[in-house]
Amino acid sequence: MKLKHFTFLILLFCFFFSCQKNEKSKATIQQDLLIDLSKLNNEIVQFQKLVNNNSPQKEIVEQFKKSRLVYKKVEWAIEYFVPETARFMNGPALDEMELEENRSFEPHGFQVMEEMIYPEYNSESKEDLIRELNIFQANIKQLKSTFEVITVSDDYVLDAVQQNVFRVIALGITGFDSPILQSSIPEAGESLISIPESLSKINSNNKSLAELKNLTEKAQKYCTANNNFNAFNRAVFISEYLNPISKKLKAFQKEENIKNVKKNSPLKPTIETLFDKDAFDVNAFVLSKEYNFTKEKAILGEKLFYDKSLSKNNDRSCATCHNPEKAFTDGLKTNVSLTGINLPRNTPTLTYTSLQNAQFWDMRQLDLEKQSVDVIQNKDEMHGSMENIHAKIQLDKEYIDLFKKAYPGNSKPEAWQIQNAIASYVRSLNSFDSRFDEFMRGKKNALNNEEIEGMNLFMGKAKCATCHFTPLFNGTVPPSYSKTEHEVIGTPNEPSGKSISPDKGRYIYNQMPQLVGAFKTPTVRNAAVTAPYMHNGVFKTLEEVVSFYNKGGGIGLGYEVENQTLPFDKLNLTVKEEQALVAFMKTLTDKKYQ
Repeated sequence: MKLKHFTFLILLFCFFFSCQKNEKSKATIQQDLLIDLSKLNNEIVQFQKLVNNNSPQKEIVEQFKKSRLVYKKVEWAIEYFVPETARFMNGPALDEMELEENRSFEPHGFQVMEEMIYPEYNSESKEDLIRELNIFQANIKQLKSTFEVITVSDDYVLDAVQQNVFRVIALGITGFDSPILQSSIPEAGESLISIPESLSKINSNNKSLAELKNLTEKAQKYCTANNNFNAFNRAVFISEYLNPISKKLKAFQKEENIKNVKKNSPLKPTIETLFDKDAFDVNAFVLSKEYNFTKEKAILGEKLFYDKSLSKNNDRSCATCHNPEKAFTDGLKTNVSLTGINLPRNTPTLTYTSLQNAQFWDMRQLDLEKQSVDVIQNKDEMHGSMENIHAKIQLDKEYIDLFKKAYPGNSKPEAWQIQNAIASYVRSLNSFDSRFDEFMRGKKNALNNEEIEGMNLFMGKAKCATCHFTPLFNGTVPPSYSKTEHEVIGTPNEPSGKSISPDKGRYIYNQMPQLVGAFKTPTVRNAAVTAPYMHNGVFKTLEEVVSFYNKGGGIGLGYEVENQTLPFDKLNLTVKEEQALVAFMKTLTDKKYQ
């Protein structure tokens, strides 16, 4: 009995010690975050002194860079745990809009300050800069209060760190948050340092931790040695540094038996890298679980997609305008209405549309179910009736059998299931098997030197990836991929560029001045086979598209586009660089269309 009692005490002591160790590690992570925030605050205080003392622009710019480097070290936690504050610390210098309430909020943070201090800085900017710095300090104070009380558990730490790697890939090295100073490369290296430091608090003796530390140190050295933004080789950095870091993080998770964080995210928790073939989950964008994708639903949806009886005159199906041979576009500038009149907008591809939370060029519908109904019932497109279609289907034995397989819990087809089945078919159109995908999964000869140069231009000098985010190459914002963006680029009305498109885009449905001429950012995947381009089909070739952007969009062409979100400075791409950029975009074509 004494031996059993002694053994019990030993076990109790071990359990108590284990709990104490775990609580200590959690607290240590929080303590580190609070220390890092204090360091950031110190840099902001120094920043304020320089501004108040009317220091030279060079000193102010250097202090700005230093401050953001310190921010980058703690960004992984701020973005993950307090994203609403992060938006106003290092978010885009564009108004934050709440369309439901028809109101907007002016931007704050580093990117706003960056525009104030560079390329010019004068006394007129001083007062605004001081105001921004005061707001920034208030946000730091709020973050400290938050990190003092929240629980920072191991699973959340690992998830946040992994998301930060994805952030570096999709945003950090593209210039997304340093569009003017282009200091993204050293900042990307700095943001990786927190990985081994944070994970060491979970288990400093983990066998993968030393390898992670080695990888992150090498990655930072690569950034230091190759800190020229335009010349930086992103293809090498992602494939040889970031993807291995991502895989090693997954190994660390398995070794420590850390569970995945349960959340409704398009990124599956099981992935090793951002470029895994099955990395994205289309069910993250559905209305509810009963709308989830299944193969049976997609089979039913495919039949409905090609069924002309869905239109009023039984002469037009979804496939009439979304031809599968053209990656579900029609090859026309704009399609023709049922009455023979040209429709106002180009037919976009349906491939990868399921990986965004807004449909149509003007983003008027949030999901594919509503999108299909909108088209079917539109008097200019199909002029069908969902009520009549539902009635027809209930008299068709083949359809009834397919509905029973797709929705086994229902005795007869329901109206919502028609929409859901068509949407499910569209959700099946994501292949992720282009030559670019093969390259990112380790097949080094999948891309040639010109295409790799084009990739580096796309994610760097040409600034394409600051709107068409890797690896979806659409406007769904990483690393949470929960919001799809629009852009105002000043698209011309005709190829000559003599006048701007009169189409007001999102403004038609949400009449806010920022939305005049705003259109959804479409995917560049399969762009090689989905010409013509832009919301009005104005450009016939990718070369014309690149030339337009190279000139600075609408403002570059001489239009007055006060709300243009596209940088209006010339990109200064050479003819060779334009060709490389087009060559890269062609590598984003799915195998079935090659």
